[in-house]
Amino acid sequence: MNASTNRLSSSMRSLFCLILAAASLQAVAQSPDRAAAIALEQRGRTVEAELAWHSIAASDPGNAEAFAHLGLLASRQEHYADAIASYNKALVLAPNMPGLQMNLGLVLFKANQFPAAIKNFSALLSLHPDAATVNHLTILLGMAHFGMGDYLVAIPYLERSAANDPQSLTLRLTLAHSCLWSKQYDCVLSVYKQILALNADSAEADMIAGEALDEKGDDSGAIGQFRAATHANPSEPNAHFGLGYLLWKQQHFDEAAVEFEAELNINPTQGQARAYLADSLVEINQFEKARPDLEQLVAAPNSSAMVHRDLGIVYGETGHPEDAMKQLQQAILLDPSYVSAHWRLAKIYQATGNKALAKSEFEIVSTMKQQSSRPLTQQLDTTPSSQHP
Repeated sequence: MNASTNRLSSSMRSLFCLILAAASLQAVAQSPDRAAAIALEQRGRTVEAELAWHSIAASDPGNAEAFAHLGLLASRQEHYADAIASYNKALVLAPNMPGLQMNLGLVLFKANQFPAAIKNFSALLSLHPDAATVNHLTILLGMAHFGMGDYLVAIPYLERSAANDPQSLTLRLTLAHSCLWSKQYDCVLSVYKQILALNADSAEADMIAGEALDEKGDDSGAIGQFRAATHANPSEPNAHFGLGYLLWKQQHFDEAAVEFEAELNINPTQGQARAYLADSLVEINQFEKARPDLEQLVAAPNSSAMVHRDLGIVYGETGHPEDAMKQLQQAILLDPSYVSAHWRLAKIYQATGNKALAKSEFEIVSTMKQQSSRPLTQQLDTTPSSQHP
C-alpha cells in the first residue's frame, strides 16, 4: 500500500498502451519523406524516426501529423513532457485529428497529471463516441480518479467498467480497493463475492475483505480472511504481517510472532514486521531474543515510540535500569500520550528509589486514557505506531 499511482496494475497499464497504439492519426497525402519516417517508426528505429519527423516539422511548421508522431514516439520512450508538448502543438494545428486527443489524455495519465487527463477524457466522453470508446474512457476516468486518490468518485466509473467486463479480475480488485480506501466497507464485501466467482484463491481479495471486516469491528472475520490469504498464497506480500497484526491486537502474541517471522522470511526488509515481532517477543518475556532487533530498530531514522518502549522494558528486565530510563524517556518524547511508557518509566523510577519521579509518572498515568490499536488498513500504509497497551 504504496502511493496510489503505484497501485495501478501492470494489466491496466497494458490496456492503456493498447488504446494508445490503436488510436489512429489523421491521414494525409503520401510523400517520400513521410513514407520514410513511417517506415522507420514501424521498424522500431525510434531515434531515426524522430529525426525524420523533426525534419518534416522544421520544413513545414504547420504539419500537425509530424507533431502527432513526435508525441507518439516520445510517449513510447516515456518522455512524457515532450510528448505532451508535441501533442498540444498538433492539437492547435488540427484539433479534430482522429485519436489525437485520446493520445494526449493517455500521456497526461501516464505522467500522473490526473486532473488534466480527467478533463481530457470527460471532453471526449461528451462527444458521444461509439460503445467501445465509451468503455475505454469509463475505465480511464475511473483509474485517473483512483490514481489521484479520489476513490469515492472512482467507484461509479469502475462499477460500470466491471459490469461491462464480467471476466475482469483486475477491474474488480481496483474497485474493491477504491471501496476500502473510501470507507465503503459493504461495497468491498459485495465486490469480494464477485472476485471469488472469478478466482476463489485470490489472496489479494482475501486481504481486502479482511481489512474491511477489521474496520467493521469483526475481529474473527478479519482473522479468518487473512488466514485464507496466507493459505491461498503463502508468499503474498503483507498477508502474514496482516494476520500477525490482527492476532497481536487480540493479544495472541505467540501466534502473532509466528506470522511476523513468516513475513520476514518473505521480505527481510519489512520494518513493521520486525518491530511487531520484537514487541510480541517482549510481551511473552523473550527479552534476549527481542534485544538485537530492538537495538537495531531504535538506531534507525524515524524510529517509533513502541520500539524505544520495548527496548526500555528489555533493559529494565535484564538489569540495566539507566539504559531503560533513557529508552522510555525517548518513547515519551516521541509520543507524550504513550500510557504504557509512562507506567514503565514510573516502575523503573520506583525500583531505583526515585520516589518523587515515580509519583509524578504515576500521576500522569492516572489522568490518561488507554490507547487503542489502529485499524489494519492504516498499519499497512504507515510505520509502526506507538499505540500499544
